[in-house]
Amino acid sequence: MQAYRTETVVPQDGELRLKQLPFRPGELVEVIILSRRMELSDGQAFALKDTVVKYDAPTDPVATEDWAVMQ
Repeated sequence: MQAYRTETVVPQDGELRLKQLPFRPGELVEVIILSRRMELSDGQAFALKDTVVKYDAPTDPVATEDWAVMQ
């Protein structure tokens, strides 16, 4: 199986055109379209960075009363 990857932006008319593909004319191919998020600026990518002020007992068990096996 040969794979070919390219990126493009969907134009206003919503129609994508693929040119100069590395396949033979008449060859059966599978087309999968995946949406990619736009890249975030550095400020948005790490919006929660340095927001933790302190940890309260970080090694203590959490929600042990919710586990039936513990009762």
